[in-house]
Amino acid sequence: MKKILLFLSLLIPIGVGAIDTSARSAILMDIDSNRILYEENINEVRSVASISKIMTALLAIESSKLDEVVVVGEEIEKSYGSGIYIKVGEKLTLRDLVYGLMLRSGNDAALAIAKYVGGTVEEFVKMMNEKASAIGMKNTTFNNPSGLDQEKGNYSTAYDMALLTSYAMKNEEYKKITGTKKYTLTTNMNTYSWINKNKLLSIYKYTTGGKTGFTEIAKRTLVSTASKDNTNLVVVTLNDGNDWQDHQNLFEYGFSNYSNLKILEKGNITIYNDDYYEDYELYVKNDFSYLLGANEKDNLIFKYELEKNRNINNGDKIGVLKIYLGDKKIHEEEIFVKIVNNNKKSFFQKIKDWFVNLW
Repeated sequence: MKKILLFLSLLIPIGVGAIDTSARSAILMDIDSNRILYEENINEVRSVASISKIMTALLAIESSKLDEVVVVGEEIEKSYGSGIYIKVGEKLTLRDLVYGLMLRSGNDAALAIAKYVGGTVEEFVKMMNEKASAIGMKNTTFNNPSGLDQEKGNYSTAYDMALLTSYAMKNEEYKKITGTKKYTLTTNMNTYSWINKNKLLSIYKYTTGGKTGFTEIAKRTLVSTASKDNTNLVVVTLNDGNDWQDHQNLFEYGFSNYSNLKILEKGNITIYNDDYYEDYELYVKNDFSYLLGANEKDNLIFKYELEKNRNINNGDKIGVLKIYLGDKKIHEEEIFVKIVNNNKKSFFQKIKDWFVNLW
């Protein structure tokens, strides 16, 4: 049996200014919670061009082979379009290739990475789709590691690409690479100096990373991330001729109207009107923060579900706290018990003592 204590708050709608973009599809998402702050055709499947390379970079990083030396093979001879112009027989690390992939959108780098990490390009593409499925990208199909779509391109949605980027930005190596403005290296054949094509790194001070893309079929695609005052956001636009400005506008909208607030603090908690555990201390083990708009704190609902259990040991889990924003559950946290006085008599011992005292 469970005891449920429900605390309700007055629901007050958030009022924010209107915003619009030139994109066919657009999304503004909180990286930490994946909360959607703005959306337009976010589940429409489209060719996504070179922003596909976010997945290619992620798999290379997660392979734990970044410091291994790659000898470039003949697979790059199938490359066309944007490149870093590496040559067959050239030696560079997998990390170097990922920098060339992300900063200069090297299609040759994409093929070299795929061959080295996957064994074959085809096997690597299989890995891309498996990872997409694991992340929850339900409307994504990868057919190559670069995003070129003249033969058989990569198809996804603004939502799925935001989900992928949110996941990738939790990887510190990816975060470092995607936020790098310039990278230089020397190989056995050449010296390179690559400037990041993501102009937002130079023109918008809160930018932390992203990836550009363009093909005649997909048109301009862009993923970018930005952070300000502990708020971390991602914007994805597909087929957007004004993407640099649209991304800045969406970030400003997010930073102006939402703040990352600590809702729950680890440690002891007080549940009012609860007398079942009044002789014990209850606590949670984790903090919880969430991106909230103006007045949305008043929309929070805390629902405590406690188990009725008198056979208690120190540190036992005795319930859960469910936090709702309106009617949407945004978090669930386990509640534990601490016995503050080991000499304190149990409920059943008190009854036994009462009967004894009658005689």
